Amino acid sequence: MPPKPSAPRTKAASTAPASKKAHKSRVKKGPPKRKLSVADQLKRLFTSLCAQVDGNHFTSAVKTCDKILRLDPKDRDALQTKLFLLLQTEQYTAALTLLEASESHSAFERAYSLYRLQREKEAADLLDQLKHENGPDTARGVLHLEAQLNYRQGIYQTAFDLYNQLLDTAGPHTEEHSDVQVNLQAAQKHMDFIDTEYLHAIDGIDSAVTGTLETSPPPAPPQPSSSTLGALASISQPPGADATEQKAGAPKQARARRVPKGVIPGVTPAPDPERWLKKAERSTYTQARGKKKGAGGATQGLVESGGGAAAGGHSKGGHGKSGKKKK
Repeated sequence: MPPKPSAPRTKAASTAPASKKAHKSRVKKGPPKRKLSVADQLKRLFTSLCAQVDGNHFTSAVKTCDKILRLDPKDRDALQTKLFLLLQTEQYTAALTLLEASESHSAFERAYSLYRLQREKEAADLLDQLKHENGPDTARGVLHLEAQLNYRQGIYQTAFDLYNQLLDTAGPHTEEHSDVQVNLQAAQKHMDFIDTEYLHAIDGIDSAVTGTLETSPPPAPPQPSSSTLGALASISQPPGADATEQKAGAPKQARARRVPKGVIPGVTPAPDPERWLKKAERSTYTQARGKKKGAGGATQGLVESGGGAAAGGHSKGGHGKSGKKKK
């Protein structure tokens, strides 16, 4: 028998590879992306920076400032914005580093950073320099900072005078007016306590008590207790010294046995000693009884012993499987 001729190739199958090639040829590759110039990159970065500052995303804005400064390290706008962001995010050490690296003349920002870093002496020197340079045209921010610095150092009279000066020139319904008023009251309270309340409290004490206080020697410093000495000794000892001393010293006493919660010794029954064994291995385990042999099974096909119904019938009533009575 001659072999069957192979089936002819369909038109769709034969033209599939060709259509793919034609589709690939029709797809045109676009021109390569043109690299942006430095000016265009700066323009885009400054647009992002403005949006981040307006949205209070200060951490991301600091990173954008760093990108701008990598392209143009001397950009004054980027430097000033980064300084503002560092002060807003309370990164005062980084702000001082930026001011020193850029050689900026922002003396007020430098003084404020020193004040927040608890370096009052350096901050006071910078504020004196600013007041000497500007004279009567000293900015209000410098006066605010000087008043806060004097208040922190306990020079309440100077702080009180500065707050009075600021209060006289502040608007009556502004946030600055309320802030200055609160600070002025705090400085007044401290001055009243030092000038009058403290002295009145001393005068109110009995003269015998004050005389004893003035003539008696100062109290001796408290002696460290034995527990404190033991703690200091344990800290000063090198690691491993405790273990060596315990081995050399008296043997440790056995720790008292712990009684579980809810257990009363002598009353609560003892737990089963075989509770950790498998059930099949316990002495109280009994095997389940199986079914009786010969019990149950089908009832059809049984033969009655007393000459009853024929094979295939039931033992009582002659009922069939269908449940009909025989007539």
